[in-house]
Amino acid sequence: MLRRALLAFSALAWVAAVQAAPAVGQPAPDFTLKDASGKTVKLSDYRGKHVVLEWTNPGCPYVKKHYNSGNMAATQQDAMSKGAVWLAINSTEKDAYDYLEPAKLVAWMKERKSAPTATLMDEEGVAGRAYGARTTPHMYIVDPQGKLVYAGGIDSIPSSNPDDIKKATNYVKQGLGEALAGKPVSAATTRPYGCSIKYKSAA
Repeated sequence: MLRRALLAFSALAWVAAVQAAPAVGQPAPDFTLKDASGKTVKLSDYRGKHVVLEWTNPGCPYVKKHYNSGNMAATQQDAMSKGAVWLAINSTEKDAYDYLEPAKLVAWMKERKSAPTATLMDEEGVAGRAYGARTTPHMYIVDPQGKLVYAGGIDSIPSSNPDDIKKATNYVKQGLGEALAGKPVSAATTRPYGCSIKYKSAA
């Protein structure tokens, strides 16, 4: 009975956290995290630029789909070539079986030609919970004024099959292109898909 009550409480707490997450059109929560080399990085450091936020975890088959195929690196490179900042964030708790230490996470990304502006460690889950990030990958775009203009999946086909990438609409590429052109993002909120983020349990 107690276990059931605790599970119900945890579910309610999670729903409350998601409901408290910012909606598209609202200010994107600022955060301060350490990058993989231990340097402090703030989201507000990049005010004046478009910023793509990518929640990631290499242990997830959906993340592997986009990295092993080269799709994540290509989307990233396209964004950065247009002047956008790309922050990859890992909110996986340290006790999770598929948690990767910062150096190993960076090495895994480099092997797949990925080179974000910064790879950030959020093992306490503070930034992830502030955004209501639920899956890996879960993608967001922040405009130069610090407003959230996109939140959702990387693309339109929620599968772990790499063959689906070429048939899918890449929402991040499309949304960033529209935002950079000064247009409203046509698909501003979409359904994220992937593996559930393994957050650290609340004390």
